[in-house]
Amino acid sequence: MRNAGLDEAQTGIKIAGRGGSTEPPLGSVASLSRAPQQWATLARVWYLLDGKMQPPGKLAALASVRLQGLHKPVYRQLSDCRDHIVIMNTRHIAFSGNKWEHKLHQKDPVAIVKLAIYGMLPKSLHRRTLMQRLHLFPDEDIPEDILKNLTEELPQPRKVPRCLDEYTQEELEAFPRVWSPPEDYRL
Repeated sequence: MRNAGLDEAQTGIKIAGRGGSTEPPLGSVASLSRAPQQWATLARVWYLLDGKMQPPGKLAALASVRLQGLHKPVYRQLSDCRDHIVIMNTRHIAFSGNKWEHKLHQKDPVAIVKLAIYGMLPKSLHRRTLMQRLHLFPDEDIPEDILKNLTEELPQPRKVPRCLDEYTQEELEAFPRVWSPPEDYRL
């Protein structure tokens, strides 16, 4: 009984009922405050993604992760906590080389992005369900009922290049010169 007056930190022995756990007991107010966090994790989120001047492969990689729910900490293959993706400006995607001559962009401007995302999804029975949560629009015109559901905008995977006319005079003057011609140089 001589250790009765010693502190838990001095003895290193945890005594039941003396606050050994920092976890609040179940049913307390503090444990109920975690419920909204868990609901937010399991809730469906509607993401907006702008496809202007973006390669379809990068759009497909970003969209397929969100459609499958791989970005969530509670991911399981059979759990249904996947999100919706809305991609606008699919008519203005970027291709390298002469791929514009070989693709289906003339008939259906949405088909290229749709096929790229469809190819990146797992080959299972859930693929069609995941594709139903993908909403593609060729321009910036999105229906009002979908706009009400949007909760977050994803950043574009690639930085959009700007034309020379879009730069201000201050930005042009601040740009470092690689070579400055001599005064007697003729063009």
